[in-house]
Amino acid sequence: MPKNLNVLFLAAEAEPFVKVGGLGDVASALPRALRNLPADVRGDSVLDVRLVLPHHGVVKADARPLAMFPLEREGRDVMVQVSETTLDGMPVYLLSGGPITSVGSVYSSNPAIDAEKYSFFSLAALELPRVLNWNVDVIHAHDWHTALAVYAMLLKRRAGESKGVASVLTLHNLPYMGADLTEILASYNLPVAQTDLPDWAHALPLPLGIFSADAVVTVSPTYAEEILTPEFGCGLEDFIHRRREVLRGIINGIDTRTFDPAADPAIPFQFTSENPAIREKNKTALQEKLNLPVDPVTPMIAMVGRMDVQKGVDLALNVLEKITDIPWQFVLLGTGDPALEEAARKLQMEYPGRVRAELRFDGALARHIYAAADMLLMPSRYEPCGLAQMIAMRYGCLPIVHATGGLKDTVTDEIGFVFKSATPRSLRTALVKALSVYPDRDRWRTLQQAAMRKDFSWAQPAREYFELYQTLLLKEK
Repeated sequence: MPKNLNVLFLAAEAEPFVKVGGLGDVASALPRALRNLPADVRGDSVLDVRLVLPHHGVVKADARPLAMFPLEREGRDVMVQVSETTLDGMPVYLLSGGPITSVGSVYSSNPAIDAEKYSFFSLAALELPRVLNWNVDVIHAHDWHTALAVYAMLLKRRAGESKGVASVLTLHNLPYMGADLTEILASYNLPVAQTDLPDWAHALPLPLGIFSADAVVTVSPTYAEEILTPEFGCGLEDFIHRRREVLRGIINGIDTRTFDPAADPAIPFQFTSENPAIREKNKTALQEKLNLPVDPVTPMIAMVGRMDVQKGVDLALNVLEKITDIPWQFVLLGTGDPALEEAARKLQMEYPGRVRAELRFDGALARHIYAAADMLLMPSRYEPCGLAQMIAMRYGCLPIVHATGGLKDTVTDEIGFVFKSATPRSLRTALVKALSVYPDRDRWRTLQQAAMRKDFSWAQPAREYFELYQTLLLKEK
């Protein structure tokens, strides 16, 4: 095993430079957790983990120009500009060039534009170690945006290059596979994959990454099993079955330094699991802020996140509308599907003394909600991992979740409420159970404290990734 283990992380987004979704949290926290693994875990290995991102127009970074190099496309050189900054001492490289600078946002509404942008980025990132004169041991790509780098590395290996370099693809959400790359592959002189992928998937970036990677990691163990089934496999389940030996699930973590109710400046009253009574002041403050009746006894239910059918928002709104004989308040924060947003507005109009629909993205308000609400609804139809339930538990907000993906792997009856099928009836049963337990303050406090003390840090996931890197490199020898 090498004394120095060099890992290059490829991602479309990473906090604090740019963040659109949960990938931005993972791509920021995981590499830093790897670099901070204690000596008793990494032994003699020195982990040099570095992050590379597209230099989107919206990136916030004080970066210095570092290098330029050409990337051949259609027989002509397209220049790649490399800038460098750091994050907690970790080198971070920002790559720019025509296909990246032509789009200001992280993701556009045009799949073809994103396909060109991220193909250019992936292939440029693969060349970065050579430009840096840095011998990389592991290329770790995330989702469809960077999966082409894994496929291109396989082609290099077959051509006698990149020997001894292992590849890992972390799969955050299988249905998002990227656009057809047939013409783009040809423009970079790369062949379409000759493999037993379904015909429709031969030139899609995520399936190409699944085909090529030495290890495919889903963001929870249960999701690794789910994508082997027709219900969740998106038409790739048979192919993934044939690659099952390289598939595994590693649950995501959360940044417990950032999400810390004892020190979070975004919440009015800081608290710990030892003094959860202080937490009740946050509930009062939120009720006042949102112009809800101030009542510490009425249970407050929350939803935070994307307004999407996948997230089961329609189930939640449907069920709440029918539970009128039990007191509750409901706070929803998020944006997305216009039809679901309209349904949330309608519920607020119907129950103005109970419901507040805050249809926007607001990170500070999200934290206040986690620190104030009694229950978090997550009736997702599928959820590869989910971070909200872990953040909520850290803040003493008990989750009510559908037993799927990472929700099943992180929530038990000792720290929340779990229901088995994504139906209104099943959700209603779980919600009514939670509302019936809530008045028993001693029992609720016990559940709350157990949830807050649960370790959802990145320490264990980072250890599992490190062990995976070691296993892959032993195979490459």
